[in-house]
Amino acid sequence: MSKIRETFEKGGGILQLTPTWVPRPFNRPGRRIRLHPDDYFAMGMDRGAIVERWFSSITHVETAGAGPYEGMSFVNVDDDPEHVILFRDFIDELGADLIGDELMEKYGTWPMYSKFYDYQFPLFHHIHHSEEACKKVGVLPKHEHYFFPKQYNNHLGDMPVSYFGFDPSVSKEEVIERLKDFTVRDTRITELSRAFRIELDTGWYTPAGVVHAPGSLCTYEPQWNSDVMAMWENVVNGEVFTYDDLSGYLPEEDKNSIEKIFEVADWELNTAADYRERFFRRPKPESEGPGFDQKWIVYGNDYVGGKELTVYPGATVTIKDPCAYGTLVIQGHGKFGCFDCESPTLIHYGQLTCDEFFVSKDTAGKGVTITNTSKYEPLVMLKHFGPDGNILPAK
Repeated sequence: MSKIRETFEKGGGILQLTPTWVPRPFNRPGRRIRLHPDDYFAMGMDRGAIVERWFSSITHVETAGAGPYEGMSFVNVDDDPEHVILFRDFIDELGADLIGDELMEKYGTWPMYSKFYDYQFPLFHHIHHSEEACKKVGVLPKHEHYFFPKQYNNHLGDMPVSYFGFDPSVSKEEVIERLKDFTVRDTRITELSRAFRIELDTGWYTPAGVVHAPGSLCTYEPQWNSDVMAMWENVVNGEVFTYDDLSGYLPEEDKNSIEKIFEVADWELNTAADYRERFFRRPKPESEGPGFDQKWIVYGNDYVGGKELTVYPGATVTIKDPCAYGTLVIQGHGKFGCFDCESPTLIHYGQLTCDEFFVSKDTAGKGVTITNTSKYEPLVMLKHFGPDGNILPAK
């Protein structure tokens, strides 16, 4: 029996994952992802600070200088950090035994991942190219959903406001004129946008093709398997971005055309007058019973879903779900299947944790038994999964 199969069976269809840290060369860390204060530059001063943690990921980071497996999750097989095995290798070997027939037949792999991103300042107005634009260069679109957990937001950063698209009164020509000046002046393109103050324990769905500038909260972000983007804002918090940042992921013959750059956006979505009504997401009840309640927190789209499970102090429950999923403990401690689980207070770079797991489709369907061993504190977990999870419609 292979080590992968042995680990899978020993865990009863549950895998314990290790922390996957991601640095970025821009912005500043919000310091809410529970990384040790000494370790924010542990991946190299030239790489920038660690500002993200990725979950259930087989996606490689599209940042200059990234290592061959950067952004990709690993599985803890024996509590020795030197023996971890790539999560993608588990999917390749176990296939439908791990993620189910539907995902394997349709996608051939696990099609999504999640992350925390944690920035002190708001991000730049940027875009993940529309599906049609992605097809031209052979990449996947990045549909994404945000949720802002209170457990990871002891402060809100410098600007807890997110911009989405453009005001409905704005014309295409106005946006194109700003983009034409990308290398000439500070274009202040968010003057043409519209913004919303972020509410804790709520979320937004952001489809590919929408320009957006996320605010400064620590954000849980289930998304499609992609790290594709282009920056439409050239000066942000004093940082200056280049034309290459604007023209990314375009055919070579289109890179010098502002009109072609503009075409990666879905104009109807960007200027929808009912944008908040269509894409703002409050939690909705999914199920509840003695000792627990579970809410939908990521829903209303065809790609990714998410739930927040709360197990009350001292309770033991068995929770069934219709699909394979990744999960993260964000508060409390207890037992998750045969594993100890806990939400860590402080994590050194390279340290193992017992806050992240991946549950196979069969085990999820039969139910995972979870015990909250605290007398006083709830055990809270976030779950992320793909389109086979019977995702709740928006309405």
